[in-house]
Amino acid sequence: MLDLARELRRWRAEGRELAVATVIATKGSAPRLPGAAMAVDREGAVIGSVSGGCVEGAVYELCRQAITDGQRVVESFGYSDDEALAAGLTCGGVIDILVTPVGPRATPVLDAALDAVARDLPVALVRVVAGPDVPSGAILAVSADGTYRGSLGGRAAWDRAVAGEAAGWLAADRTGLIRREVEGTTITLFVETSTSAPRLIVFGATDVAGALIRIGAQLGYRTTLCDARPVFATPERFPEADEVVVAWPHVYLATTGVDERTAVCVLTHDPKFDLPLLEAALRLPVAYVGAMGSRRTHEERMARLREAGVEEPALARLRSPVGLHLGARTPAETAVSIAAEILAARYGGTGVPLTGSSALLHAGREEPA
Repeated sequence: MLDLARELRRWRAEGRELAVATVIATKGSAPRLPGAAMAVDREGAVIGSVSGGCVEGAVYELCRQAITDGQRVVESFGYSDDEALAAGLTCGGVIDILVTPVGPRATPVLDAALDAVARDLPVALVRVVAGPDVPSGAILAVSADGTYRGSLGGRAAWDRAVAGEAAGWLAADRTGLIRREVEGTTITLFVETSTSAPRLIVFGATDVAGALIRIGAQLGYRTTLCDARPVFATPERFPEADEVVVAWPHVYLATTGVDERTAVCVLTHDPKFDLPLLEAALRLPVAYVGAMGSRRTHEERMARLREAGVEEPALARLRSPVGLHLGARTPAETAVSIAAEILAARYGGTGVPLTGSSALLHAGREEPA
């Protein structure tokens, strides 16, 4: 549900009656991870996706029914299930779907969670999947510090315990099911987390940078364009960037916040910018450092970085020439190759063609033999 936060906020502001279908568990070659969502309003409008297309029709009908009767429902679609085959899930996986009706007077706790996501604040949303005597709309919205809003049925001690666990899941960027015993009965909860967006920092106000910023935004990154030349680094030239910074690249990198999810792309192709910037970047705990340039430029750059005292383990992290080999020619094609390498680094992908390969189709997911 949280992955549709911005659209759902608009629908909620318009007073629409709707239902949200959310993937709560997967097994095998499922096309979407837990947390993927699709919403349907009373008029039949649709946003989002839970399966990449293969069971959308059946889930659509579940949402329409939930709007009518106001009841949550859990449904499983799997390869061995005749109904699922009819629905189209033939990829060998199993997905469990939670459908939750959201009326015009739904709890403000949900709105608080949607607002947090829209403001790029971390939040965990806890919903009831199954359990006795628990209201259909019972939810918790949990902040990173463990504070929470809402209730799972009026048990204050239980709410505090679940909120503390959900805060831990939020810190780990984890989404999934919790099953707990409460007064001799089992309650199943779905914890959905949304952390702040990872950063993509692109240095060099070039055409490739503009295309990469656009792709990065579509991939969910918070994007920054930085260049020391004010005539080139303007919001008008890079309207899709979340921020455009005029500064010497290495100075900006030393003062901005980065973490282990940050991707740094050096597209300046100018030694006076590249070398001090890469020297700084390779010493930071970021996920990816890539630099544009020919193989000859790369060798010269590596030699000068060694002279500057950058050690071999740090140098080994440098992706240069930047990007995967796609035969790219245009700025947009080059940006695709860079974005593909960033994703491969993020998820441990190999970058090899899937045809004839035994590599998993979906990173980090179990798939059948």
